Amino acid sequence: MIVAGLVLAGIAGLIHVYIFYLESVAWTTARARSIFGTTREEAETTRQLAFNQGFYNLFLAIAVVVGIVAHAVGAHTVGVTLVFVGTGSMVAAGLVLLVSAPAKAGAALKQLVPPLLAVVALAIGLSLG
Repeated sequence: MIVAGLVLAGIAGLIHVYIFYLESVAWTTARARSIFGTTREEAETTRQLAFNQGFYNLFLAIAVVVGIVAHAVGAHTVGVTLVFVGTGSMVAAGLVLLVSAPAKAGAALKQLVPPLLAVVALAIGLSLG
């Protein structure tokens, strides 16, 4: 179950790297505007905010990846701690989006379900192990 939790955490990390790309690199492109439901003007106006927010997503993904690598090389406590911090923060951010913008429930669930499953699987694996 620990491996399943780490795999799910890796998937959540990849999702957040993609979100980083959309927010910090491609924010004003037609594709990103379509995904986030913004106009060209809104995207230009919010470009700096999105750029900054994208890096938050990248940092969460980095924490998860470093945690997975740490666990893989035998630093189990450090590894699972980093994975829990990264995925727990992803879940919390998804919940904030869900509560603050219910119309964006689909996006919130994409952001929070994979890391939530990772947390659950990892917690179960650790409790059994």
